[in-house]
Amino acid sequence: MKRIVIIGGGAAGIFAAIHCAPFGEVILLEKTRQLLAKVRISGGGRCNVTHAAFDPKKLIMNYPRGNRELLGPFHHFGPQEIIAWFESRGVSLKTEEDGRIFPTTDHSATIINCLLSAAKEAGVQIRQEVHVQKIEDHFLIHLDKGEPISCDALILATGSSPSGHTLAASLGHTIIPPVPSLFTFNVPTSDLLDLSGIVAHDVELSILGFRQRGDLLLTHWGFSGPAALKLSAWAARELSACHYKADLTINWLPDLSLEEIQRHIKEKRNLLPQNLWKRLGSASKLHASTYAVEGKTTNKQEFVTCGGVDLKEVDMRTMESKKVKHLYFAGEILNIDGVTGGFNFQNAWTTGYLAANAITSR
Repeated sequence: MKRIVIIGGGAAGIFAAIHCAPFGEVILLEKTRQLLAKVRISGGGRCNVTHAAFDPKKLIMNYPRGNRELLGPFHHFGPQEIIAWFESRGVSLKTEEDGRIFPTTDHSATIINCLLSAAKEAGVQIRQEVHVQKIEDHFLIHLDKGEPISCDALILATGSSPSGHTLAASLGHTIIPPVPSLFTFNVPTSDLLDLSGIVAHDVELSILGFRQRGDLLLTHWGFSGPAALKLSAWAARELSACHYKADLTINWLPDLSLEEIQRHIKEKRNLLPQNLWKRLGSASKLHASTYAVEGKTTNKQEFVTCGGVDLKEVDMRTMESKKVKHLYFAGEILNIDGVTGGFNFQNAWTTGYLAANAITSR
């Protein structure tokens, strides 16, 4: 019987473990006392399981890094498959207007309980508060407590943890330096800070040559909401390089040209909240307002990074290392990140499933 060790107790690691366990002895190692930590806080505690983007070609457009590489994997295991998996285990899901998919209970505990019950039923051995110190070739895993563990196959599913990157590098892999993604913009000089809480629908943001369109939330520190978060993801590396100081331009009425706004400005007052409309005032500001971004704020606790194991060194059909036989990767340890909306979890489900499938098919 194969022994499979999975390092990391997040969505990718647990999902991989569930699918490996019927075919071998599975040991999952988690360095903290809490499993599925990001699942718990995702979507404001509701858990945004995936997104209703069922065409893989459209789905990959939501990944600033890893989009081309995920096309094949999403054909094999995408949103429809993860929805079917949860529903087969009695979890009812719902799709909201923006395409995000949540449990009908609106509580992440529903997803956590389902995953942990499935892992228990499958016989996964979960060891928590265990730190992996080093991994010797093929594969002897040294821990901070207890005897070393040997295994026939190893999955690294450590998320954005630096310790996971260190382990991958020690096994010969290149790590693309991680930088934050999915953050909000600090604009201390904005003249809109006192309008915190107002949402402007369907505006266009641009920064450093990147553009995104969607809803924008005004905050007491600057700008948040889907449009800002998506823009931060696409421009993550460039913003890191300039230390998060750049000019952000907002087109509040992107469907109208400057000339159209000038001609019909009185008729268009209902397109924006009245307090915001009064503050912006002129057609030129409505068409293009510029704000000096001077920093970032993490999107609540949902910390996401871009960077990780270089995808050129991974067989994306199986998630197996091209450098070390029987070594696999799943989830955010890879240089893959999605925008907000359930896309990062879909990457976790897909890559975890493919890694497990490749191991158990041998």
